Amino acid sequence: MSGLDAAGREVRRAGEAARVAALTLATATRGAKDVALLAMADRLERDSARILAANTADLSSTTASGTPEAMLDRLRLDSTRVAAMAEGLRDLSRLADPVGELVRGSRLANGLELRQVRVPLGVVAIVYEARPNVTSDAAGLCLKSGNAVILRGSSSAASSNAAIVASLRAAVEEAGLPADAIQLLTDPSRASVRALQRARGLVDALIPRGGADLIRSVVENASVPVIETGIGNCHVYVDRAADLDAAVPIVVNAKTSRPSVCNAAESLLVHADVAHRFLPAVLDALAGAGVTLHADERALAAARRHAIAAQPATDADWDTEFLSLDLAVRVVDSLDEALHHIRTHGSGHTEAVLTDSEATAQRFVAEVDAAVVIVNASTRFTDGGEFGFGAEIGVSTQKLHARGPMGLPELTSTKYVVTGSGQTRG
Repeated sequence: MSGLDAAGREVRRAGEAARVAALTLATATRGAKDVALLAMADRLERDSARILAANTADLSSTTASGTPEAMLDRLRLDSTRVAAMAEGLRDLSRLADPVGELVRGSRLANGLELRQVRVPLGVVAIVYEARPNVTSDAAGLCLKSGNAVILRGSSSAASSNAAIVASLRAAVEEAGLPADAIQLLTDPSRASVRALQRARGLVDALIPRGGADLIRSVVENASVPVIETGIGNCHVYVDRAADLDAAVPIVVNAKTSRPSVCNAAESLLVHADVAHRFLPAVLDALAGAGVTLHADERALAAARRHAIAAQPATDADWDTEFLSLDLAVRVVDSLDEALHHIRTHGSGHTEAVLTDSEATAQRFVAEVDAAVVIVNASTRFTDGGEFGFGAEIGVSTQKLHARGPMGLPELTSTKYVVTGSGQTRG
């Protein structure tokens, strides 16, 4: 019996159970869903010791395999992170229910009443790497938006995910909703991902959340609809008119507050007119925070003049999502050059400009093609929780259906409801 056969059977069982659960969720009241979300939050906190023990086991086996620290940070849970997962579920309970929301409506000339309303997608499958907090976020977002969810995490987080899902399923069932609304695939092989990609009729939308190779593979091989999340090769451009004192902590925060996530800055562009004043301060602050600097010729010269450790940037550095304490640094001669660099190397995730020039800010916002454009703040704010969405299912860098941090509305589709009084079409 091939691995693909076994994986296919598990996906089919999960998909069939999820479809039955989705029928109940689609008509569940906001009150019922919110009670379940609060029960899920309480259960996570009550089971925190068991979840952390499972996470410790995952970390031990992953550390032994030589996994980089940035990946270990994504995997690691502690009491604060578990509490944040629980609070994210409570935040979701306070948000409006998107299901049934009127998108638009009108009375046609023939007297028909036309309404476009939000409805759940149905069964959402999510393939993701390492981060066990995604397990809780995804389950909560899908439940609140009336969807059942099939979760396929990475083998590195298998114990953590199993512990979290066990708690969430128990809470959902205690709250009176079907536990099968939350499914976790246990097959660690790539065959389970391939089976999900082909699960037409069982899976209504597949969302890959992880590295470039995972996302590319799912997008190129899936026969079910895919909502594409993208890598974060994010830039901060420091303009000639920037407040340089304010810019230093913004850049340091964008790079160092959590370098292993997709909204961390990976490249710094500095206008030549302020490079001589700004680079010594920002490079020193970054190096002091443990950042390895990959600098172009002019930035490297500035670093060496001030005895700051840096290495020459390679062509590949400009296209790299480091996900670590590494930053590419380049001096540009104009806003035009900065925009060209971002168009050439950016991933369409998040781009930031630091400037006190309204004209520069407006042009940057208008010309940068990214899901999120930030003026005078850290790239780290691209996050569903920070945007007030409660959590996010991922950051979409595509342009159809959803773009940017995906919250509750992005997990719905719409249907048209037409109400008549006996009209017939001539």
